[in-house]
Order: sequence, then structure tokens, then C-alpha cells
Amino acid sequence: MVAVALPDPLRGDCGNCFGLCCVAPAFAASADFAIDKKAGQPCPNLQKDNRCGVHGQLRDRGFTGCAVFDCLGAGQHVSQVTFDGQDWRHTPRLARQMFAVFPVMRQLHELLWYLTAALDLGPAQPIHPELAAARDQTRRLTHATPEQLTALDITRHRHDVNLLLQQASDLARARAGRRRPQYRGADLTGANLRRTDLNGANLRGARLIGADLRNADLTTADVTGADLRAANLRGTRLADTLFLTQTQLDSAHGNLDTTIPATLSRPRHWHTKPPPVADAV
Repeated sequence: MVAVALPDPLRGDCGNCFGLCCVAPAFAASADFAIDKKAGQPCPNLQKDNRCGVHGQLRDRGFTGCAVFDCLGAGQHVSQVTFDGQDWRHTPRLARQMFAVFPVMRQLHELLWYLTAALDLGPAQPIHPELAAARDQTRRLTHATPEQLTALDITRHRHDVNLLLQQASDLARARAGRRRPQYRGADLTGANLRRTDLNGANLRGARLIGADLRNADLTTADVTGADLRAANLRGTRLADTLFLTQTQLDSAHGNLDTTIPATLSRPRHWHTKPPPVADAV
């Protein structure tokens, strides 16, 4: 009997989604988005087949924010499971509710991704039962009704899960065996961190926009929620960085010398020359 590969439920499948990420969220004209768009209003680039008409030129056309967005499978789950394949285009009365459910589902899928990553951490084994229970609970929530999902206190649930993820991080970062840098929530925008030893650092929620991290060592550093937009990661050691996401890689600049986790993919734009960065004097 030949094994059939099942689709990854935490990987976006646009072919089974009703273009929810192109309709539900609002965005304002900025460096990440070329236009203003209201919540619930379809992006003008969204085609009738629910595909993006400029997907191959998103960065060139000023839609970097779209290029790096990852629904983590929430789009197809809402489309095909929560609403049983009912398209908002064909059933307009469901549109508002569907658009309200999508961001809640996106957060639940994000938590599932983090919990799964935490369960892969050997040093976090002492709390694996708690992590597994939280993942099971979160997975059950993804199968709730639209009414239950919109009423869900997602902020409280995120808080409870984040406490566990922080414990897993502490256990994993303890391997550094020394005083570990603490930059949680720090504003490191544009900072010169080239060749910096950040092994075991706490960078949760840090703002690293445009930071120079060339040849830095982020082994077992926790980058949960860190903003790496336009950060220079050429030659950076990221193979064992904790909770590094594909979105974070996609939003940064790197090259073939950047080491990344085996579970993530090297962004295509890393093969082009990134913006020049002046060396520190």
C-alpha cells in the first residue's frame, strides 16, 4: 500500500481558500502596501478565481506586506471546514462572519505552529505534557462554530499559551550555559549587531527593523514575534534559532551563507542583491 502525503494543515493552500487574506484585513498605504484598503473590501488585485493577479510581482509593485504574509493554513480551514466550502461571493450573508472568524483562526493556527515547534525542543521535555495539552486544546478550538470563534477570548488564550512557550524557551536557552542577553521588546531598529554573539538571547518582540545582523550568532536565541523587516541577515547563524518563522525570513535580507532551520525555506529574493549597508566605522 502506497502512503499518501497529506497536506500540511499549517501551510497555506490558496487553491482551497476564498481569498480571505485579500479581503478580510485592512491595510494602509505604506512601505508594505501600495494602497489603502478597508477591512472586508476585496483587494483590486484579487481575481474572480480567488487568486492574486500580481502574485509574481508583489514586491516590485509595492506589496511586500502581502509577499511575506502567511496564514498558516487558516484560510483554507475557515473556507473548507468552518464554513463547509461556502464561498462568501456566492453566499454574501456569510461574508461578514467569515471575515471576522479569519483573524481568530489565524491566531489559533499561529499558536499551533509555536506549540508544535516547542514540542520539538528536547530541553523542553519536562513540560511536554503541558505543551501537548495546550496544542490539543487549541486544535479543538479550530473546530468550533463561527459563533463560538467570534466569541472566543483569543487574547486570554494567547496569554496562557505564551506562558508555556516562555517556559520552553527558558529551558532551551539555558543550554547557552552563561548569562544570556536580554532584549525582550527592545527597540533595535537599525542597530549595528554585526558579528554579535546573541547565543541564547531573549529577542521576543524585539524591533530589529533594518538591523545589521550580518554574521551574527543567533543560536538558541528566541525571536518569537521579533520584527525582522529589512534586517540584514547575510551570513547570520539561524539554523538553531528558536521559534523563527518563514514570515520573518521572508521579510528580511539574507544570502546563501545564511544558515536557516531545515523546516524553513530560503526566500527567493535572497538570491538577488540586497540594499547596500554601510560598514560601521
